[in-house]
Amino acid sequence: MTIDRNARLREVQSWGDHFRFVIDAPAIGRDARPGQFVMVKVSEGSAPLLRRPLGIHDADATGIELFFRVAGRGTEILSRKRAGERLDIIGPLGRGFTLAPAAKGRTAYLAGGGRGIAPLYFLARALTAAGAKPVIFYGGRGLADIPLRDRLEKAGFEVQCSTDDGSFGFAGFVTALVEKELARVKPAVVYACGPDPMMKALAAITAKHGLPAEFSLESIMGCGIGACWGCVHRIRNEGGDGWVKICEEGPVFPGERILWP
Repeated sequence: MTIDRNARLREVQSWGDHFRFVIDAPAIGRDARPGQFVMVKVSEGSAPLLRRPLGIHDADATGIELFFRVAGRGTEILSRKRAGERLDIIGPLGRGFTLAPAAKGRTAYLAGGGRGIAPLYFLARALTAAGAKPVIFYGGRGLADIPLRDRLEKAGFEVQCSTDDGSFGFAGFVTALVEKELARVKPAVVYACGPDPMMKALAAITAKHGLPAEFSLESIMGCGIGACWGCVHRIRNEGGDGWVKICEEGPVFPGERILWP
C-alpha cells in the first residue's frame, strides 16, 4: 500500500456524468492488480471528510486509470478536477480477481453492470496476457450508461452490450444476456462487478450451470484499510457464516462464499 499525496491527474475524459481519469502514480500503478481499489481524497477541506473508494480501471508502471460515475457529493467534487491537478490517493487496496489457470486457452466471461465495468478492463488485459479469451458483457439502463463500449472494442475485446430500455444492443438485463450466451459457449470462469441485485442473479445462474465465478462487491467504505468495520458483508467461511470487511478480505470473493441479502 502506498500513500501518494502528489499523484498528478494527466488526462480527463468524460461522457455526461461518467468520467475516466488517467493519473501519474507510478508506485501505485506498479503494485496494482485487477480488482483492487484506491481511496481518493476529493477535497482539501474537511467536507466531505471521508475518501472515496474507486476500483482501478487500468494500471501500469506510470500510474493508474479510474472510471466512475457521479453518484453523490464526493464524486461530484472529484469530477471537477482538471488535468495537471494533484490528487491524494491511497492504494492499491484489497484483494482482487484470481486469474484462473483453467482459463488459459479458453473463454472467460466478464459481466459489468453500469459503473461496475470499471475493473473489468484491467482484468480483461490481464486475462489476455495469460492466454485466455475474455468476452465482456456490458449492461446499463440505457445507451448513456455504457460509455466505455468503444474503448473496450478498440482494445480488441469481444464486447456484448445490453440495455434495460432496449436503446442499444440486447434488450434486457445483462444477466439475461449472459444466460443466453451460456447456451452457446460455456466459459471456464465468470467474473462480475455491479449492483448487488445483478450479481445475486448472476450468482444463481453460474451456480445452476456449475461454473466457477468471482464477484467484486460494491460498498460504502469509511477507511478502506479494515479499521472501521463500515463495509461488512456476510460471507461463508470454513468455520461458518459471518460478517467480514469487504475492503480487507475482498472486494472480490468466490461466488459460493457470498451470502446474498
